[in-house]
Amino acid sequence: MLTDYIKQQSNPISFPINGQSWVVLSDVEKRIKEKIENIGKPLKEWDISIYRGILTGCNEAFIITKEKRDELIKKSPNSAEIIRPILRGRDIKRYGYDFAGLYLLFIPWHFPLHLDTSITGASKVAENVFKEEYPAVYNHLKIYKNILSARNTAETGIRYEWYALQRWGANYWNDFFKQKIIFQEMVLEPSFMFDCNGMFFCLDTARIITGQNIDYLISILNSKLFFFAVKYFYGGGGLGENGVRMKHTFFKYFSCPVLDNQNRYTLVTLSKTAIEKYNTCDFQEVDDNINNFIYKLYNISETEKKLINSII
Repeated sequence: MLTDYIKQQSNPISFPINGQSWVVLSDVEKRIKEKIENIGKPLKEWDISIYRGILTGCNEAFIITKEKRDELIKKSPNSAEIIRPILRGRDIKRYGYDFAGLYLLFIPWHFPLHLDTSITGASKVAENVFKEEYPAVYNHLKIYKNILSARNTAETGIRYEWYALQRWGANYWNDFFKQKIIFQEMVLEPSFMFDCNGMFFCLDTARIITGQNIDYLISILNSKLFFFAVKYFYGGGGLGENGVRMKHTFFKYFSCPVLDNQNRYTLVTLSKTAIEKYNTCDFQEVDDNINNFIYKLYNISETEKKLINSII
């Protein structure tokens, strides 16, 4: 009878708490999810900050080639002070990056008087100082003045000057100069890189993570286990069969272990090796070693590992 079949085949379902996504899981998937959530603490409780990249409002004006960079610096040497190497989302890979030779003209609101908190609205004084102190960059941007002025008529020329970036990270721009993890949101595989020298800015198609323990958190974030969990447990699916939207609000409930000194040393060493071996024939072996180490940290069984590896 149907009722007997249902009793035999049914599984109890635990409803999520604390705003987590509601998902229907197989027995194996439920075990994996429980193992993740019973270890360490969720990422939202770690001492890290996650911020969006720079929004220019007009990439053709603010994103320049190396040739244009060199030209601006030749015309006005202090142009180098406001030109930063930048990564787009597509440039960011697992443990590494493919630098496209592009640079950002980093022009905050009210630049170069952007540290003067008394300035509100578009400042003609700031524009005049900018024109005088950075003539090469000013003249380059002036070519695009009509386009830049039309970016957002409710803000441009009202809240900020026509030559400034649309969003420049006013409350966190210094974090771009720190050691940080950079990742893109729309991905087909784990794509977190480590900027050890605080070198790169990134566009709005990417995000940055700064804070404590990011030297080993990057390996957990790049793991198959993490990718699997975000896609199937925490709402990151929906981008075709293989894609994931790696939005930080989706993965804030993923729990990471607080490592003892020995495990921390092992994972940090593996992370550094993966960064060094990125784009070499030895990379896959290192990546496999990291995934297997993380499986052990979470006590993932062979059956559970087989499921994850078959999908990711």
